[in-house]
Amino acid sequence: MRLASLLALSMLLVAHPEAQERATVSPAQLTAAIDNLGKFEAAVRTQAARTVRRAPAAQAVPALIQAASGHADGYVRFRALVLLSGFNDPRARDVMVDALDDPNDRLRTVAYAYFEHNPERGMADRLLKALDKEDGEFVRPALTRALAAYRDEPKVRTALTALVVRGQDLFRAALIEALGDYKAAYALAPIMDVAKLDGPLQEDAVLALGRIGDQRALGVLASLQSSAPRVRQPVIAAAICMLGTNCGSHQKFVVDTLMFAMKNVGYQDLLRAAARSLGALAASGKEDAAGTLIDLGATAKDPARSPIALAFGTVALRNTPLLMKLLAARTDLHDSTLLLRDAFDMLEEDYDEERFFATVRRAYWRAAGGSTERRVTDELIQTLEF
Repeated sequence: MRLASLLALSMLLVAHPEAQERATVSPAQLTAAIDNLGKFEAAVRTQAARTVRRAPAAQAVPALIQAASGHADGYVRFRALVLLSGFNDPRARDVMVDALDDPNDRLRTVAYAYFEHNPERGMADRLLKALDKEDGEFVRPALTRALAAYRDEPKVRTALTALVVRGQDLFRAALIEALGDYKAAYALAPIMDVAKLDGPLQEDAVLALGRIGDQRALGVLASLQSSAPRVRQPVIAAAICMLGTNCGSHQKFVVDTLMFAMKNVGYQDLLRAAARSLGALAASGKEDAAGTLIDLGATAKDPARSPIALAFGTVALRNTPLLMKLLAARTDLHDSTLLLRDAFDMLEEDYDEERFFATVRRAYWRAAGGSTERRVTDELIQTLEF
């Protein structure tokens, strides 16, 4: 009986993240795990990433640096660079610098994301030069987000302001969103011009005006309330709320619209717009908006679940502290975390997701055993499989 109990306890410890974190990984196992980062099967890739994350930093970081710099498989190089970013090791910086000139689009995308979140003096000039050559679907948006982070640089302001009204819509949308996130009041005028035009960029521009928070945009938004089509009304209401005007009634309108679109077939565009709007309010720090997203999404089925999950995932990446606070108060923690897993399955923001994972893992180690924070972070680690 005693032997059986000890065996059971041993199995529980092995399954626990702390035991996994401290488990010894042989050099051969680590090499095999890194090689498996490029496998076709998602389950194999996921398990490989977990193995690498749980290896001691002194062992994992050099192996990841080597893989990111010279592995034969380009996708493995990309995933190794992403995983390296989560270890918060200063040696990653030099690898990221080298990746800026790498012909592998995925590596450059990660490097741009790194220098968005780790800005440094002199990097703005190098990023500006890259604007002339970067035209990849995922690469250029990462570059413009990085540049938006250098908002105090006059040359950056001039270049990004001009790009608001020039170029492909895909790239302009990403730029406008980034300018909103970084509260780029210097680009307010062209963003207002875009917001006045019905089209694919109008939602992005309207939400950016709300995020920037400049009261000069209120006149444009008020005008749009009486002239814009119904599908634009949720984002207009959210933007006005973010500007601090009649926020309660505008947020209620967004929630009511979302609930209407969930209950009635044929309003998928309105559903997506309302979910995105509520997500923007939540990411801006409105706890009740974030709580409503979880309330509506945790038990929802498709077609309603996917847009709500995406909005919730954006909150997780843009305002992780708020997400952690909300999850700590949930009685449906597992269902809420499953909603986040659905979001991460759809999102393609590898670097930001790795930053989220690293934040959760640090919180796990900081939390006392048996605490609410430990319970929440353990649930996230297990359900999201990182």
